[in-house]
This record gives sequence, C-alpha cells and structure tokens, in this order.
Amino acid sequence: MSMEIFLLGLLVVSTLTGLCTESIKIWLTEQHKKYHANVLAGYVALALSVAVGVAYIILTGSAINAQMAVYLIALMLLSWLSAMVGYDKVIQAISQFKRTK
Repeated sequence: MSMEIFLLGLLVVSTLTGLCTESIKIWLTEQHKKYHANVLAGYVALALSVAVGVAYIILTGSAINAQMAVYLIALMLLSWLSAMVGYDKVIQAISQFKRTK
C-alpha cells in the first residue's frame, strides 16, 4: 500500500464517517435516544476504517503482514482523529511530517 492509497482511504473513511454519523444522529434523535456526538463519530470512524481496510485487502488480494497491519492501525487512529478534530487538521499534520523528511 502506497501513501497515496492510504490517504485516499483516509479521505473515504472521513467522508463516510461524516455522512454515517449524521444519519445515525438523525435516527437516534427520532428514537428519542441520548448520545454523545464525539463518541458516536469516533465509533463510526473506527468501524468504517476497519471495513475499508478489510475491503482493500480483499479487493487487491493483499497479504496481511506487518506492513499492512501498521497501515490498518494508522488508518484506524487517523480516522478516529479526523472524526474528533476534522480531516483538514489531520492532513495538515501529515503534510508537516512529510516536509520534515
């Protein structure tokens, strides 16, 4: 998995997280259920990052090795952070790390 594919996956997960979280919030509000928006967004981001990671592995026929495990863990962490603080802030931090190389 290249960095471009990883960032594309992060973009997909972040976009879907926003859409799914809003849908779930509407549904929970209609059901008169209490929820914490940040916790809900974090759980949705984690679930979607696992789903996108598994889909990538299946569709590309990739082997699950140490490198793939690191990518998947990073995708989960950064997706969760994106849900909490916003996609732009996470991408800004990644670009700052890339510039220091």
